[in-house]
This record gives sequence, structure tokens and C-alpha cells, in this order.
Amino acid sequence: MKYCSTCGHPVEQRIPQGDNRHRYVCTRCEAIHYQNPRIVAGTVPIWEGRILLCRRAIEPRYGYWTLPAGFMENSETTLEAATRETWEEALAEVTVDNLYTIIHVPHIDQVHMFYRAALTNGEFGAGEESLETQLFAIEDIPWDELSFPTVRRTLELYVEDVQKEHFPVHVDDIRYRMGSATERR
Repeated sequence: MKYCSTCGHPVEQRIPQGDNRHRYVCTRCEAIHYQNPRIVAGTVPIWEGRILLCRRAIEPRYGYWTLPAGFMENSETTLEAATRETWEEALAEVTVDNLYTIIHVPHIDQVHMFYRAALTNGEFGAGEESLETQLFAIEDIPWDELSFPTVRRTLELYVEDVQKEHFPVHVDDIRYRMGSATERR
């Protein structure tokens, strides 16, 4: 950030009085510009025991498989964002069961939230951000072609929970150290 969105003057990074982190602060009007994590919301859509995945038609990770998900918009809830993204990416209507995973990704300032859901009528297709969509049996999940660590972790947890027949809410972190992903639970 170079300029204040309130008055247009230059900003500088400093720790405002009463704060403990560097923030962008306007050199003229003293407006503090907070930067907060972005929320990615999506679903784990199920139909007859199979999981609906989307092959990405956009970067990053073009051509890789993902759960339908995307950035939350202002004025919507995480549940609304998850169902909207499922419609936009997979042309699928879902009935949401419950919040399933919350995965913090602090190195990119994101929080990914996935809801367990069922396709309402078994119909789906490829939205503008998907090359194709497909239902996968658990044994056919394309593990080597998954788009993001949060998608992989959510699917790993889902496979474990199907075997246990118990679906709690999972909270997890994905952190990067020395160029490789590490997970801490």
C-alpha cells in the first residue's frame, strides 16, 4: 500500500499508539489501514457416497482438482459463500450438513472453511472457473492432482471420518517452513 484510501496521501508503516503490529498509517490524516486474513469458503459435496471435485480452469493450479470453494464476499456469511461458490464452480445445489474443516494458512493470510454438504438432486456441471467436474469414489480421489494443501487435508480427514462414521469439526493449521508444507494440529 502506498496511498491512503481515505485522503490519497502517502502512507508509512509504523506501530500505531496502543497497537503491537506494524500497520499502514496515513502521514496526513492518520487513518490506520488494517490488513486482515481473507476467508475461503467451500463445500465437500457428496452424492451417493462420492465426492464432487472440480478441475480448475484458472490459476493458480490450473488443471488440478479442487473442492468447490472461493473467497468470501462482503455482506455474505461463510455458509452463503460456500453454497455460492459450489454453484459458480460446479453448477450444483447443495444442502449443507455442518461446518467440517477450518484450516488456517497464516503464511498467505488466509483461513479456509469447508462445509460438509449433499447434492440436492445429483445434478452438476462445469462453471466458468472449472474445466470439468466429476464425482469420485473415495478410492479414486486423484491425490497426486489435488490443487491445494487445504483441499488435500480436508479430503484426508473426510476419508478417515467415513471409516469412523463420525464427522466432527476439524481445526487445523498448514504452515510452511524452509519451502515445504508442514502441518500442526
